[in-house]
Amino acid sequence: MFFCNGGKVVDKRLQELGAQHFYETGLADDCVGLEIVVEPWIDGLWLALRREFTSWNIKEDMSSNLRAVSNGVSAMTVVPSMSGICSLDSEIQHLKLEDLEVKATDALSQNPANVHSVVSIQDTEASLDRSVPPLSQSALNIPALPSEYIDVQFQDSTGQELSVSSLISDGIVFHVPVTKAVQLTREDAVKTALLLELDISKTTFCYQPGDAFCVICPNNPKEVQELLHILGLSERKECVVCLKIKQATKKKGAAPEHIPKGSTVEFILTWCLEIRAVPKKAFLRALVEYTSDAREKRRLQELCSKQGASDYSSFIRDPSVCLLDLLHAFPTCRPPLNLLIEHLPKLQARSYSASSSNLFQPGKLQFVFNVVEFPSSPSRLVSRKGVCTGWLAELVAPMLQPHKKEEKLSAVKVSIFARPINTFHLPSDPSVPFMMVGPGTGVSPFIGFLQHRQKLQEEHTDWKFGETWLFFGCRHQDRDYLFRDELRSFVENGTLTHLKVCFSRDPPAAAEKKPTKYVQDNIRLCAKEVARVLLKERGCFYVCGDAKHMAKDVNDTLVDILSSDAGVDKLEAMKTLATLRQEKRYLQDVWA
Repeated sequence: MFFCNGGKVVDKRLQELGAQHFYETGLADDCVGLEIVVEPWIDGLWLALRREFTSWNIKEDMSSNLRAVSNGVSAMTVVPSMSGICSLDSEIQHLKLEDLEVKATDALSQNPANVHSVVSIQDTEASLDRSVPPLSQSALNIPALPSEYIDVQFQDSTGQELSVSSLISDGIVFHVPVTKAVQLTREDAVKTALLLELDISKTTFCYQPGDAFCVICPNNPKEVQELLHILGLSERKECVVCLKIKQATKKKGAAPEHIPKGSTVEFILTWCLEIRAVPKKAFLRALVEYTSDAREKRRLQELCSKQGASDYSSFIRDPSVCLLDLLHAFPTCRPPLNLLIEHLPKLQARSYSASSSNLFQPGKLQFVFNVVEFPSSPSRLVSRKGVCTGWLAELVAPMLQPHKKEEKLSAVKVSIFARPINTFHLPSDPSVPFMMVGPGTGVSPFIGFLQHRQKLQEEHTDWKFGETWLFFGCRHQDRDYLFRDELRSFVENGTLTHLKVCFSRDPPAAAEKKPTKYVQDNIRLCAKEVARVLLKERGCFYVCGDAKHMAKDVNDTLVDILSSDAGVDKLEAMKTLATLRQEKRYLQDVWA
């Protein structure tokens, strides 16, 4: 709904003032890669300008106009998927008309002998470290080399151990013990779901059902040590690093704020930088300068070039290749530490939804997650687990073994902090009915909702409580039906009025007249009740889970239901749904 909203608002206002499009507006998503939209958009821009200027009969000014537009091309608005508006300058700040016409300008492409040795490879299939014709024989348009702006100095003295609290400047960090760990899925389930319980009784941390909080996590220690070894920094890993902005650079401001003063090399790679981040093309371009082998240099140039856009997507972006994978594929590439600090993003704390109620379980905070798995691929030779989920799973692995004694595990702690703003809460009026949609681990916050509601009903028998609905789905009823016993108990004690479940990989039951695979199928079967709760009884509708598929499908289903019930077209139904959002009656807690 808010994707590239800033650009869309400006675009709409310009049209209202009489401006007319001569070329389609470009909307790029930083979450999936700006270059997917940006590069084709730039290619088409010159043709559109040529047509436009020709129609004005000013062919003689074509060259100067193109140069002016090239230098001011940042008028195309790009908004990252999460928040804010950023200029396309960050991607094409060095773009000039000459850059669009020039071929690869480095020494490699200027040496025909070297180029010939590269393109004579006999392999017929491309890979991360190997190209095939026509790309291997093409002249390349490569990005301008980003200027290095950070000066790194290693101090001989070893640093004092820093607290992870130093990583967070806008919140209080709580170091809390893990008191419980449960695997919610069977061993043969497609995904492994874990429930962790934290003891917050000795802290001032407080939360409401539906709140999200953040877990501070490190990079995988084995990957950090491997990176230190490859970069030749193993002997300096305990040295304190002093960072300064180079005087000759145009970069303004101080050194990166996400790297605390007094950080050692190892601390920076463990806690500060997202070493698993997919390298952007600017980083690839910078890596070329620190690669000695001619064939490897050429391949890195191809991957960051306009001509190699398809290879970049196939071998880097889609398989989520990281810096470590690149260093294995290009063994003569040895970037300095400052390059990593300049191009790798901050290691972000991971957000999780509370799956408990402090009223129901005082002093306890529970949350649920799937252990993310990244299988090996031709571009990534080793399988990996998610940065945070893999770390948490390894941390609590002893607790999942029944023979272990709890007193021996009291030292297992994690660092958390509260998210500042959250509206994913129960209705303030308990008489308001509400519906919840949470397949898989998306059911997590709704367990907290129902725990809270059960406790309120026990303590306030004279209150009026609205009806509650839960639409839950998973793959297999006997493998990954999360909280099955708890949900049945909520139904039996009247906390949950309606429970609708579906299992996408199980064969339909013989008695089912209309088999349902996904949560949106059950929502459609309850279309009249959904319309009644939302439109007539002014209830609330909550969605938690996958944003890309499930949340979109549920949204489309709601549009269809509202359109059918009110007898209006889909545009009007979408406006109704937008109103529900504004009234905080249609709420989503979704993730990519």
